[in-house]
Amino acid sequence: MVLLKVFRTPADHIRNRSSVMRRVAVGMALVSLSTFFSADLARAENSTSGWVIDTDLYAAWQGRNDVQVPNDSTGSRFALDRLTGDGPYLAPRVQLSWPSSGRREWRVLLAPLSLSNEGVSADPIRFQGANFASGPVDARYQFNSWRGTVRWRWIDRDDLVVKVGFTAKIRDASIRLRQGALSAKKDNTGFVPLLHGAFERPLGSGWRVEGDIDALAGGPGYAVDAGLKLMKSMDDEWSVGASVRFLDGGADNDEVYAFARFTSAGVSIRWQPR
Repeated sequence: MVLLKVFRTPADHIRNRSSVMRRVAVGMALVSLSTFFSADLARAENSTSGWVIDTDLYAAWQGRNDVQVPNDSTGSRFALDRLTGDGPYLAPRVQLSWPSSGRREWRVLLAPLSLSNEGVSADPIRFQGANFASGPVDARYQFNSWRGTVRWRWIDRDDLVVKVGFTAKIRDASIRLRQGALSAKKDNTGFVPLLHGAFERPLGSGWRVEGDIDALAGGPGYAVDAGLKLMKSMDDEWSVGASVRFLDGGADNDEVYAFARFTSAGVSIRWQPR
């Protein structure tokens, strides 16, 4: 039997300090966002008119999930989706939006995503300082997304509404590999600014088509989250429909190489209290 031990090095202390700093930055971002929203939330408490709650339940398929940690000669680049499988995996989303003064509108989105499975690696994998032999490897992937958006109704007509704005995203990502008693994990939590766009167009007889996108490219990576919905009004408050989404992005820096792509399809339920 071979016993594997992990020794703490100065690099470990640097990574731990960096992790603490990231968590502090995320905490400060959350406090800033809550302060930013508070004035409009206080005004909205007096009336439910204009509030919209969307609940979406998606089946998500992986098209790509390439990982290398660390992103140098000490890490192996491998396809994580070959270990976890292509899917489908459950991917719920909850969105709350409400109007503010003028044409301004707020949106809060909760989009958790996690999946795990045991696959077989044809090659050894060096990941986060641990060496995994070829063979069965248990893998877990998490990419939770918490977002706050401020947007404006750029076009506001009966036949078309177009909204543009900015999204503050908190990325809560994690990759873990396990093989017997050997385990390694990479957490990646941070703040990501995104551009936002959305549109709504009525089709008649209570039907309408809607779309939205949060995206930004440049620097060491890019992010795209785009969706399209076909909705049907059931009464003054409730709507149901079908939706498809495309999620793609990742980062390529000294610390990590990670790019993933998901395509999702699901059902949507909307409640707009009067």
